Amino acid sequence: MAGEYDSTEFIDTDFTAQKSPFAPSNAAPTRDDVDRRVVDAQQKLVALKRAQEELERERAGLEELRRRQNEFQTGRDEVVQNLTRGLGLLEEAEFVARRDAEQMVKTVGDFRAALAKVQAINDTAWTKENFQVELTRALTTIENARMEWNSARLKISALAGETKNAAAALDKNSPSAAAAPSLADLGFGQLCKIGLAMTWPLLLVALGALGIFIAILARK
Repeated sequence: MAGEYDSTEFIDTDFTAQKSPFAPSNAAPTRDDVDRRVVDAQQKLVALKRAQEELERERAGLEELRRRQNEFQTGRDEVVQNLTRGLGLLEEAEFVARRDAEQMVKTVGDFRAALAKVQAINDTAWTKENFQVELTRALTTIENARMEWNSARLKISALAGETKNAAAALDKNSPSAAAAPSLADLGFGQLCKIGLAMTWPLLLVALGALGIFIAILARK
């Protein structure tokens, strides 16, 4: 006796589950699909823009770091060069200043000693007996003081400048400075007259000293 008929006995359920007659493979995208893709694209653009901004900030930071490194290297080289050169110049200037200061201290002592000797000359106390000796001694003292002055003037620039300024002031204040002729423009006779005018006081002193010396010898 045949069994009861079942309508689902000859139906492949796996085949019917996979088969979808309402979703063909070449179907056009729906509006929802397009909206979803637009949203995805916008999100990707936002992410890319955010990443670009991060890269821009990173690049700006790296460029600032490179600028500061270059500034550091350039500044260090410049400062080292300037300080090295400055130290050399200052050390040389310090040596010259110390040498000049030592020379000035020594010159001050020599000037004071020479001034004391010149001021100690008392020509009013000279007598006929010691006149020649005292005069020679006084001239020697004055000559030594003059040599001291000339030597110091060559070594110390302050004295040379002061001497030039004083001479310039005297020449400027002299009423005959502008009208005084140059020695190169004078003749031989005029030069002889000028030389005689400058040396006659010394000749008178020498003649007087000679007369006194002859009188002392004659008295003896």
